[in-house]
Amino acid sequence: MALPVPSERLGLRRSIVANQMLLTAATLIGVTVSVLTRQVIDGAVFFAGAAVIFAGVVAAMLAPWERLPRWMMGALPIADVLAIALLREAAPLAGLGLLWAFPAIWVGMVFGVRGVVSISVVVTAVMIHQALVVDGQRFTSATLVLPFVIAALSSMSHFTARRAQAQRELLEKQSAELRRAVDRARRQEDLVTEVLDAVDFGVTRVTPSGDFTVTNAAHALLLNTTDAFGREVAVFSADGSTIIAPEASPLARARAGEVFEGELVWYGSPGEDRRALSITSRRLPASDIGEAGGVVVSRDVTVEEQARRAREDLVASVSHELRTPLTSIIGYLDLALDDPSITGPVRDRLTVAERNASRLLELVADILAMSTTSREGVGVDLDLRATDLSAVVRAAAESIAPRAEDHGIRVSVVGEAEALAVVDARRVRQVVDNLLSNAVKYIPRGGAVEVAVVCDVRSVAIVVSDDGPGIGPGEQARLFERFFRGDAVRNSSTHGSGLGLAISRDLVRAHGGEITVRTAPGEGAVFTVRLPRDSREGL
Repeated sequence: MALPVPSERLGLRRSIVANQMLLTAATLIGVTVSVLTRQVIDGAVFFAGAAVIFAGVVAAMLAPWERLPRWMMGALPIADVLAIALLREAAPLAGLGLLWAFPAIWVGMVFGVRGVVSISVVVTAVMIHQALVVDGQRFTSATLVLPFVIAALSSMSHFTARRAQAQRELLEKQSAELRRAVDRARRQEDLVTEVLDAVDFGVTRVTPSGDFTVTNAAHALLLNTTDAFGREVAVFSADGSTIIAPEASPLARARAGEVFEGELVWYGSPGEDRRALSITSRRLPASDIGEAGGVVVSRDVTVEEQARRAREDLVASVSHELRTPLTSIIGYLDLALDDPSITGPVRDRLTVAERNASRLLELVADILAMSTTSREGVGVDLDLRATDLSAVVRAAAESIAPRAEDHGIRVSVVGEAEALAVVDARRVRQVVDNLLSNAVKYIPRGGAVEVAVVCDVRSVAIVVSDDGPGIGPGEQARLFERFFRGDAVRNSSTHGSGLGLAISRDLVRAHGGEITVRTAPGEGAVFTVRLPRDSREGL
């Protein structure tokens, strides 16, 4: 039989000592009562049996059970069984045979089925022998019932021990699995921490209560709100000049549970060493235990923002310097074309020069318009007045009609006869002109463009649709990016700056509205401009 592990041997030693002490205590009570009631027939045998049991408790406490073979442990319960037999023989009427329950229970627990069978056989043999040989003992029902009870107690102890062993093994397996899971989770946490600390953007988790946890090193550096002297650093909005109150800062909004994407803020006052951060706040999926909180990601975009501003300043400066000489060139070309003395070939060349100069002036105007607006549409001065948008649309259609006829394209206006709204008529006309110009420019000859004006209680929609080739899914997401031109446009002879739709979106958003597109390859395109009835409410 295999030896138990040291922890099991230590537990076995404790069970031996505990069982022997209980047996000794019960024996002491039995001996005392038997002596006082004068039920002892043979004193020498009686006290010899008691002495063996008392010696057993001493042996249980002093014997090195951890180093002894397992079979040696059976010697103690055997000695107890024989000692109880002596007690029972010396005092047959004292009922001391019940003491066999103690070694029987322990043997069944430690030695299993073999121990149950062995002690049952030994107790039965002793009972029968004493009933036949010892004076004062008779063959009664107790002769067979007591061994059966002892066997039953030993069996119950055996099954209880087996069940406890199975539960212990299960707990040990679960404990080992739990330790492995904890080790695995700790390794994963260390790996995640190392990865997060290695990246150059800040990541932090926000608990449902608004506390920050799992913060990486970059987050602490990027969102440090104090300068070298311990003073609070001011936070500014995307324009770099509008200060943001502490309760309206991106971190405060994220702690309050708000969700936003790519929020641009500046840390530091103008003229100081400041940094621009793009901050995103998202909610995490809810778990079984409830709300999971959110995550805040911050990225340093100072270099990109400085480069963008420098580019816009350069573009605006160059465009402004080009606009004046171009206007002068076009003016002189118009004067030359009005001269009746100009011959046919010369007039044709001047017409080509005037057309190209006008296109260049339009491009410069688009670039200037782009440089005066930001990505949020701020910086656009609006002259808001009550305007009939149907009249604005009809005027734009009439203006584009000659050019559309040259391309063989039909332009029609449908919808409301009058659509009043408080808008900047000049800016809305610029948006409609851009949409009509794109439609006429990019759909094939023989196509059709329809402009519809649709009203409801709160808004007015201007819908420009065409039956052209449509726009692919890969390009739709970038339609409103500045300087973006699709592959089909770049590969054609059609010219364009890629600024018209971006400028139109900024102008519409400045009114508190939105511009959307619905298109698919081969199904044309539908651009919808939705403006509030009173744009002053959205400002």
